Amino acid sequence: MESRNLKQRLTDDPGAGITTTNDKNRASGREKRMAMAKRGLRSLAIAVSFPLSLTLLNIYLFGSDHSYGAPAKPFWLPPLWLIHITSMVSSFVMGLSAWLVWAEGGFHERPTAFSLYLSQLGLSLAWLPTVFWMGASWMGLVVCLAVFAALVGCSRDFREVNPIAGDLVKPCLAWAAFLAIVNLKLVFL
Repeated sequence: MESRNLKQRLTDDPGAGITTTNDKNRASGREKRMAMAKRGLRSLAIAVSFPLSLTLLNIYLFGSDHSYGAPAKPFWLPPLWLIHITSMVSSFVMGLSAWLVWAEGGFHERPTAFSLYLSQLGLSLAWLPTVFWMGASWMGLVVCLAVFAALVGCSRDFREVNPIAGDLVKPCLAWAAFLAIVNLKLVFL
């Protein structure tokens, strides 16, 4: 066995400071991977924080409504703070899902996926002021159904590129469906 004859190289060895081209290639490959990982984390942070910050701004500007807290609503209608938190979680998950598609190059392969994502984001942001600020529950129901349709399109297109991204849209679909039911109940309150 040759491994028995191996000895540890000491630092005062004159050949210890000499690096081979193989070591340089290994180091440059490691640096490239680190740079790529940093770019990936930066793009992930942007992809998640952009829709999340827009949702937070939307909640701050249009999120309070005193008529929603009326005592005549059914027990299964969520409180307003829960609607806000779930909307933020939905924005976070959709940003993550869109980043997964972008990282795979899916927005170049399927440009409709990007337009569906942007329409879903815009419609989601339009629902809160439509229902709570303008008080237009019927119009809010139409917006909520359009959000659901855009999410169905996102789920199909995202699944073609990255199955995990397509699966991440499913909780957002469930939330949009529940929100449509809540909105329908608000129409008849």
